[in-house]
Amino acid sequence: MFEEQATKVKITSVVILVGMATMLAAVVTDHWAVLSPGVEKLNATCEAAHFGLWRLCKKIIFIVEEDPQGKGCGPISLPGAQNCSYFKHFTSGEEAEVFEVKTQKEYNISAAAIAIFSLFFMILGTICVIFSFGKGRDYLLRPAGMFFAFAGLCIIISVEVMRQSVKRMIDSDETIWIEYYYSWSFTCACASFTLLILSGGALLLISMPHMPRNPWETCMDAEPDILD
Repeated sequence: MFEEQATKVKITSVVILVGMATMLAAVVTDHWAVLSPGVEKLNATCEAAHFGLWRLCKKIIFIVEEDPQGKGCGPISLPGAQNCSYFKHFTSGEEAEVFEVKTQKEYNISAAAIAIFSLFFMILGTICVIFSFGKGRDYLLRPAGMFFAFAGLCIIISVEVMRQSVKRMIDSDETIWIEYYYSWSFTCACASFTLLILSGGALLLISMPHMPRNPWETCMDAEPDILD
């Protein structure tokens, strides 16, 4: 790998690491969306919820005053008794069964499966980048860029599936939640999509052959770069 090319790959790798960190944070946490029922009166309890790819957490909150941001029951950061349960496609239980009936289980299974594919592509891309620093192995940058781009596409598809899941949950007559907003796990997923797509594209550009330095030269006439 040429010295200039190696420097660009190292800079891109930093962006990739940030994208990987934000994707892992999004996948393993359960703050993609916060759901809230309507608050009819103060000095009473209400049940808010937040969920991610793997589980749903309900929280009983005592409301003293209205939320200034208009989020209904909340904010979710207020103290209260919390109960979390994993979705039924991983564990069984009454809470999971209720969640399955109310939220179209196939949406959550699809989002989780697509996120796993995203992690798989990310691992393959990382392996390719590591081995590309070996002598004469810069050709691995091209598949690495494709793998990271695929990882970004998978995570944004998972985001859209989760959006549809939230929408159907809110529209359902069987749920108590009537308001929602996307939380920091959702933001991490969107950020990882942007970073991985950009870094994947950057690796593909870096892997392209050098163009002639002068317009009258052909690729064969241009002076070759000196290897490390």
